[in-house]
Amino acid sequence: MERANRMTRWEIIKTLRKHSSLSDERVVAANQRRIAKVLGIVLSILGVFYLIFLSIMLALIANSSKRETAAELMFGILPFILTLDFFMRFMMQQTPSQRIKPYILLPLGKYACIDAFMFNSITSYGNLIWMALFIPYSIMSIIFVEGFWATIGFLLAVYLLIIVNSQWYMLARTMINRKYWWWLLPAVVYAIIYSPLYLGSNAGFKTFFDLYGSVGEGATHWSLLTFGGILLLLVVLIAINRKVQYHSVYNELAHVETTEIKHVSEFRQLDRFGAIGEYMKLEIKSIMRNKNIRKGFISANILILMFSMAISFTNIYDGGMTKFLAVYNFAIYGAMVLVRIMCYEGNYIDCLMVHKENIISLLKAKYFLYSSFLLLPMLLMLPTVFMGKCTLLMLIAVMLLTAGPVHAAFVYMAVFNKQTLPLNTKFIGKGSVENSFLQIVVELAAFSLPLILIIFIPTIMGETAGTIVLMLIGIAVIATNRFWIRDIYRRMMKKRYDTLESFRATR
Repeated sequence: MERANRMTRWEIIKTLRKHSSLSDERVVAANQRRIAKVLGIVLSILGVFYLIFLSIMLALIANSSKRETAAELMFGILPFILTLDFFMRFMMQQTPSQRIKPYILLPLGKYACIDAFMFNSITSYGNLIWMALFIPYSIMSIIFVEGFWATIGFLLAVYLLIIVNSQWYMLARTMINRKYWWWLLPAVVYAIIYSPLYLGSNAGFKTFFDLYGSVGEGATHWSLLTFGGILLLLVVLIAINRKVQYHSVYNELAHVETTEIKHVSEFRQLDRFGAIGEYMKLEIKSIMRNKNIRKGFISANILILMFSMAISFTNIYDGGMTKFLAVYNFAIYGAMVLVRIMCYEGNYIDCLMVHKENIISLLKAKYFLYSSFLLLPMLLMLPTVFMGKCTLLMLIAVMLLTAGPVHAAFVYMAVFNKQTLPLNTKFIGKGSVENSFLQIVVELAAFSLPLILIIFIPTIMGETAGTIVLMLIGIAVIATNRFWIRDIYRRMMKKRYDTLESFRATR
């Protein structure tokens, strides 16, 4: 304790940074995580090459432009890039409040842990990935035209804005974790950012590009107003984040749940399915009662509604993009909820192991229940059929393909998932963050492989014949569910003691 009190703020930051790097080696199923992390690194490298290619394309456009300078052009599209970066961070980046639990009781300063993890997030290598877009662009279009120091000013301003975006993400993510209605915060902020597109008599892309392009021009000329504004925004966000992250953790730590007796439906209509029906009831009641499960389910429904509305009532996703969004729409339940199969059950896994083959009934219940939920996106996307954007046969094929191989892949995650996720706590639970690289890889495969099949099979065999083949593939996997679910059960039982130990260790 005396040593902790003598540690400087910088020593605390270095120590906790080391702990964070070692935590990847201490996690359950570290070997599987390493393999998945390698795959994640490979995908990141491919992403960097894609950004470099995009950078070259933008540089060629900037070099041929007579109206804007290269810095103005890049800053004109920068709001779109930062918006994409904001939403991508939801999959990859943790907030400080989600990592602080092991350090809460240590004799450290009030904000010491928060400051350490915020410093780690600011200096994270992930913030440098976007520089694969900006550095080649600046070399090709800025340095030989405006000079070395103008290029440094451009890159520094861009990097500071990425850091600002990381702090903005932290604040928004933490507030959204508290209450769903905090989604209004990013909605209002982005409505203001994009207001030059639709507000005022001169609204449009020209006004939008001129406004944000002037920031880029100020960066290349080292404008005090430009850099002062960016730094002021960064300091304000950091100051707000420190308080929000701190109070989020300690408010939840001190929170006391009050239990009220309420009437709960018994779902007697599911009794006809025996043990499977009982586990369906358990899953439905878990969605209704437990905050984190309910949060994932509600988020999935909101996304499905948004995608369905965008596909049906706008022209943005016409043509081939309709199939692309349809695959995403049907896969959302699996990607947001089913991929974490057995993680929530880790809280009471010992009870499930009491009777033989309980797990089989549980897996079947989850598979049948979430496959039946696919009727919702099916109904919401029927307007695309009436409007001629998609055929009914294709929608049915996508639904069956999702209920078949896609959901089967997600259910197979029961073999690999070993980390217990908290049912209610959001900030201080051990497994409160989506940090499984294997889950991310499976999600990417679940989105991409069906899309490849939907594009190539109808192209090779013809639209109608190819669609029927896709339907038959889905039906075949659905019809053989007893065989591959039993295979999952056998694999789980082979390592059941290791699985039990892992779930208990991560509660």
